[in-house]
Amino acid sequence: MTLDTRKPPSDSAVAIVRKNFSGTVVSSLRTFGRAVGVAQESVTGAASDIARGKFQWQETLIQAWRLVTVTAIPAILMAIPFGVIVSVQVGNLIHTLGADSLLGATGGLGVIKQGAPMATGFLLGGAGAAAIAADLGARTIREEIDALNTMGISPIHRLVIPRMVAMLIVAPLLNVLIIFVGVLAGYLVAVGGQGVTPGSYWATFGSFTTVADVWVSLVKALIFGFLVVVIACQRGLEAKGGPRGVADAVNAAVVLSVVSIVIVNLAMSQISAMFMPTRLV
Repeated sequence: MTLDTRKPPSDSAVAIVRKNFSGTVVSSLRTFGRAVGVAQESVTGAASDIARGKFQWQETLIQAWRLVTVTAIPAILMAIPFGVIVSVQVGNLIHTLGADSLLGATGGLGVIKQGAPMATGFLLGGAGAAAIAADLGARTIREEIDALNTMGISPIHRLVIPRMVAMLIVAPLLNVLIIFVGVLAGYLVAVGGQGVTPGSYWATFGSFTTVADVWVSLVKALIFGFLVVVIACQRGLEAKGGPRGVADAVNAAVVLSVVSIVIVNLAMSQISAMFMPTRLV
């Protein structure tokens, strides 16, 4: 008579889940560590290149123009409905409360403090991250990155730093564009469709919205752009497995960028609300 020493199926399933979970956590931490390394090397490398006069300004301008071409039109198309939605939804609530003159303040704060930086981040995390990850991923698959390393040329200095600086140039400009279009769209809806006078709209807009709110929006856009370019470059440089690997790198770059933007925006919104509360007069 022999004893059955096999583990119950439930135990083996638990062990498999535990192993996969621990492996995923460890892999995620390693990926995060590599991304931090790319960010640190990019920042210090950009400073040293500028100080030594070896910064690639021409490549940076080329990359900036490419980012503008893939994000400018979508930014306008996104800003118009966002400004309209904020104006209509908030306007209906304010009209119920009998405070129509405050529509300018609420619409301006909604677009400047939340709408514009989030739209900027999502556009850069979508179109921008996809373009960067696809470009670097294709270079990696074609072994161009290995060739640069063989020749003693740093891929960070040659490819990543120009894209990082280009993203930091484009992000605030894109944010300002979305603010302008979104506020203008909200104004036209409020004045043309909700009976708000132009004077009261701009008066409340100026009373509640401060320059600090615009600066917070611009800082958010810069941070989002930096996160996007670091994630996209890191995923592109680590692409492997042929064309399928490039597609996986693009998908991972977009998803990670959007998730990171949402989390960072939540933290920054809480911090700004604590130290710079909305002015009520």
